[in-house]
Amino acid sequence: MTWNVWWRFGGNWREREPGLLEVLRGTAPDLLGIQECWGMGDRTQADVFAEALDCHAAFIEVGLPPAPEPVEEETQAGAVMGLGLVSRWPIESAESVDLPSDGRRNAALVATVAHPVGTTRVVVGATSWEPERIEETALQVQELQRLTRDGHSLRPGPSILIADLNYDPSQPPLAGLHLQDAWNAADDGADPRTLSATNRFAPVDARDQYDRRIDHILYLPGSQGAVATRAWIVRDEPHGMPPSDHYPVVADIAIGAGPLPHEESAPSASWMR
Repeated sequence: MTWNVWWRFGGNWREREPGLLEVLRGTAPDLLGIQECWGMGDRTQADVFAEALDCHAAFIEVGLPPAPEPVEEETQAGAVMGLGLVSRWPIESAESVDLPSDGRRNAALVATVAHPVGTTRVVVGATSWEPERIEETALQVQELQRLTRDGHSLRPGPSILIADLNYDPSQPPLAGLHLQDAWNAADDGADPRTLSATNRFAPVDARDQYDRRIDHILYLPGSQGAVATRAWIVRDEPHGMPPSDHYPVVADIAIGAGPLPHEESAPSASWMR
């Protein structure tokens, strides 16, 4: 499951948080990648979610999007921006790996998860979204792909990228992706939009992202094989309020089924050559 949970933006994060927890309890994901995840001292939103789901958590601080300065409201003071991972299985390691970013720090959370079949790599990330940074976004996508691909055929479990890439597969920054898209397992005709006009918190001024599928679950099989069998978007609004400006994407990935890994080169996006 991937979900951009909108940090402490909107002036209503305390009201939204129960809805986030309600959706998560109802979905009960084995793996959850969180973008725009808050951290405050030694407490993070990943910890809150993990406790609700009886899971394990990891968190890294990033600078994307930048936390507002000055703060928009008092509960933002002292809170940092981050990426989180919640896992049903123990997280053996989690590290922060820098991504190309001009003038602000962006990074990926790269974790090793002790899945019952063996080691599984999970990469959680988010990219730049501004039109003037489109080439930077493409470089970030390529680095996220490299981190996902690296050594994937040597690990039993799949390597999974859980990310807000801020673009959909038809747009240039994603042209160089050579990962399996879990959304291919969605029902025919399913509404793919994760930043959608049906969500009243979605920013209409995000012209390259609005009404598109910009949140992704991508993967490569490990030595045991893997295939996505189902994918869907959760559009629930507990108590009449969207929990975030993004809808979460959920996918089932069957391990021990589908194709075995195949190593291939990953060319850069053709539009950048």
